Amino acid sequence: MSLATRILWGLVIGIVAALATLGVGQWHAPTLAFMQRVSSAVFDPLGQVFLRMLFFVVIPLVFSSLASGIVQLGQLNRLGPLAGRTFALFVANMVVGVAIGLVLMNLLQPGQHIDPITTQKLMAEYGGSALQSVRTHAEQPSLSLGLLVEMFMPRNLFGAVVGNNRGVIGDVLPLILFAILVGAAGTQLSPDKRQRLQDGLDLITELMTKIVDFALRLAPYAVPAMIYSVIVKVGLDVVLALSVFVVGCLLAMTLHLFGTMSLWIALLARKSPWTFFKQIRPVLVTAFTTSSSNATLPTSLAIAQEELKLRPTTSGFVLPLGATMNMSGTALFEGCVVLFVAQVFGVELSLATQVIMLLLAVLSAVAVSGIPGGSLPMIAGLLVTFGIPPEGIGIIIGVDRILDMARTAVNVGSDIVTAQIVDDSLKRAEARNGRA
Repeated sequence: MSLATRILWGLVIGIVAALATLGVGQWHAPTLAFMQRVSSAVFDPLGQVFLRMLFFVVIPLVFSSLASGIVQLGQLNRLGPLAGRTFALFVANMVVGVAIGLVLMNLLQPGQHIDPITTQKLMAEYGGSALQSVRTHAEQPSLSLGLLVEMFMPRNLFGAVVGNNRGVIGDVLPLILFAILVGAAGTQLSPDKRQRLQDGLDLITELMTKIVDFALRLAPYAVPAMIYSVIVKVGLDVVLALSVFVVGCLLAMTLHLFGTMSLWIALLARKSPWTFFKQIRPVLVTAFTTSSSNATLPTSLAIAQEELKLRPTTSGFVLPLGATMNMSGTALFEGCVVLFVAQVFGVELSLATQVIMLLLAVLSAVAVSGIPGGSLPMIAGLLVTFGIPPEGIGIIIGVDRILDMARTAVNVGSDIVTAQIVDDSLKRAEARNGRA
C-alpha cells in the first residue's frame, strides 16, 4: 500500500479501536480508566515523537523555502502579481468560510438544543480552562501600529522565533518578514552570487524535506495512536450533548473544504477536484491528526512539489504564508462558536452584527498561532466584544480538540488550493505574455 493509504487505514483503525474502548467502558469503567492511562503513558508520547520531528524542521524550512522562492523570481517586480493573487485568495477564502458557518448556525440553531442543566454541567467541568482563555485574552495588548511593528519586527528576531521554554514554536511572522527581505536582497545580487544563494537555500530545503520523509514513515503508527488517545479521553458524553453544534461545524467545514475548494480547483485551476484531493491526502491526514498548521507545513511543501508539481517559487511563497495567515477553518469555527454561545445565553445578534462578526473573525483568525488550541483566546475576545459571557467558551472546550483537528485540515487544505490556483494563473499569464 502507498504511504497515504497506510496512514488512512491507521486513522480508521484508531477511531474504531477508540469507539470499541468507549463501548466497553460503558459497562466496565475500570477498563476505560486503564486505557486512558495507557493513552497518556504510551500513545501520547508516540504521537509527540512524530509531531516534534515535524516541528524540528518548521523554522529552517519556512526560511529557506520562502527566501528561495523569492530569489528564484529573479526580478523583484515579479513579486507583485504573486503576492497580489495570494492575499486576494486568502481573504476570499476566509470570508466565504465564515459566511458558510454563520448560515448553518442560523439554520440549525444548535444553541436551542442544549438545556440549562447540560450548560451548567459543561461550565462546571470546563470552566477553569475557559477562564484561562479569558485571562490570556485580557493579557494581550490591543491592536495598534506599535504592536504591528513589534509583531513583524521584534528587537530580537531569534528570540521571538525560538519561542518559550515550553517548546512551543515562537512567532513565525518575524521569520517570514526576514525571509522575504533576504529573498528580495538576493534578487539584487549578481547572477553568479544569486545562484549560489539559491543553491544553498535549496540544499537546506531538501535536507528538511528528507527529515519530513523520516517522520512520515512513522505516521501510520503515530496517527492511530493520537486519534485513539483523543477520542478515549474526550468520551462520547460531551460529544452527544453538543451533537448539533459539532455536526453543524463539521458540516460547514466539509462544505467549505470539499465544496467551495472543489469549485475553485475546477474553475480557477482547471483541474479535477477528485484527482487533486487524492494527491493531497497525506497533507489532510497530517493536519487532522496534528491539529497544527506549522507541523503540517513540511508535508505540504513536499506534496506541492512532488505530487502537484508546483513551482518552488509559488509553493515556497504561498504555503509558509498560508500556514500563518490563511486560517479559513479557524475563522469559520470562531464565527460558529460566537453565534452558538450567543444562542445558549439568549443574546440576539442581528444580521448587521453578524456581518461585523464575520470581519472580526477573519482578522482575529490571522492572529491565531499555528499550534493546537491557538484560537481559544481569540474566541474569548470576540465573545467579550459582542456582550456575550466569555466564560461561555467553557461549553465547547470539551469538543474543541476534535473540532481543532477538523479546522486545521480546512486551513491547510485551503493553503494547498491557493498555491495550486496561484501557480496555474501565473503560468497562464506568462503564456499570454509570451504569445504577445
